[in-house]
Parts: sequence; structure tokens; C-alpha cells
Amino acid sequence: MADDFDYLALLEQGDAAGLAQAFSGPPVVDDPRSGRIEGREALDRFVGETAVWLDEHVARTMRVATITNEQREVQESVVGLELADDPWFLPIAVVLDRANGGGLREIRVYHSLWPLTGGHKVRPPLLQSDPSIVLQGAPADYQRALAAGDLGGILDSYEPNATTREPSGGRYAYTGAENIRKIYTMMFSNGGGIPLEFCTATDDGTACAIEYNAVHWGKTKMPPQAGIAVYVRGPSGRLSAARIYDDVEPPAIADSSGEA
Repeated sequence: MADDFDYLALLEQGDAAGLAQAFSGPPVVDDPRSGRIEGREALDRFVGETAVWLDEHVARTMRVATITNEQREVQESVVGLELADDPWFLPIAVVLDRANGGGLREIRVYHSLWPLTGGHKVRPPLLQSDPSIVLQGAPADYQRALAAGDLGGILDSYEPNATTREPSGGRYAYTGAENIRKIYTMMFSNGGGIPLEFCTATDDGTACAIEYNAVHWGKTKMPPQAGIAVYVRGPSGRLSAARIYDDVEPPAIADSSGEA
């Protein structure tokens, strides 16, 4: 796989061949809209259909960040789309899972469907949980507080002018301690925290991307659902940003859709 491999750019161009040649074996892509795509024939069909859809919605992609380690690369982007005559900037995370010996083993794509369809879709786990994962520093502090519904711990894990962004993107981003306090107070209003099952952790020392399965939201038990979140450490070592990519539907009491 070339160092400048750009999944979303190749998808916009309809370049199925360019995508296919990045894999060490048969191509595998797991996409929120289209599901699991396996093999060259299915990839060609998926790329062709998606390129047409992106063109119809005047897609324009902006890379936000890239996080890498030996096992995988996480590409964060925002894709501008014309939806019902209104623009929307959809956050998308792409995980490039490397095979032994080079090339890709699998691509996993994460984003919310809510801006596209007005609803959520249960996305079953893409990966098994990995109890051996040990997080470091502020991401670990944040996850302990999130699981416990500890508002004070959440605020302590963020820098004062940090930003947290929900999966839908757009106006669903909150900057500063008071706005963060408000949104997490709502998130924890369903009788507890939001524990996650960790599946992978990609940490480059500055940012940590965690693929997870969401299983509970407060007192509500949910069917396990796949997602990824990126936590960026600021100068102090606390979090300067948190960016979430999933399609989990919150309990009604914790739903922020009317708050932004």
C-alpha cells in the first residue's frame, strides 16, 4: 500500500482498480451504507454506485487528520454533501487494516447515517472486543469517566477550550467547559455512563483512535454496535478534541438532536 493511499479520493474517482491493488488479497470493505463488500466483483459494483451517489451530492472531501501505527492507519475526513438543497459536512473515519507483509487486509468505514436518512441504523460489531487493550493518559481517564457517568472526571480529562464533536458533525460540536458540561449532563441523564468494549487502539502519542462496540447507554442495554472515536491530546496532556463516528441512537432523554 502506498503511503499516500487515499480511500475517499479513490472512491470519488470511481477507481475500483486503484482500491483493489492496495489489498494483499481479495478486497474487503465494510461500509455503513452498503454493508460488507467482499471480492473484486462486489468492490467494482460498490465503487461504481458510490461514485455516482457522491457525484449527485456534489461531494468534496477534506482530510482532518491521520493516525498510524504498525497495524493500521486511521484517516479522518469531512465530506461536504448537498443534501435536500442544503450543505452538510459529514465526518467520516476510514480504518486501513494492514496485512502481514504489506498491503491491506480490510477497510472499515465509520459515519452516522442520521444526516443522510434522518434516522439511525443498528450496525452489528465489526470486530471482537480485546480485553488486553490498555489506554494511556487522558484517553484512559476519559473512558473511565465515560463508563462511570462521572461528569467531573469527563471535565477533568478535557482542556478548558477543548471541543467534542458528535457523529453527525455540522452544528453538533461543542467547545469550552460549559458547553461540554451541558452535553455530557444530557448524555448521562439516562441513569449512568456509556461503557464501551474496546476492539482496537491506534495511538501515535498525540491522538488515540479506539474502535469499539457500544453496549449500554446508562440503564438502557443496546444491541452491540460498532463505532470509532478519536481523542487528541493537547499541550497539557489533557484532551483538546474528541471526535466520534458511529450511528448509535441515544435514549430519548439523552438525545441532543434538538439542542445544537
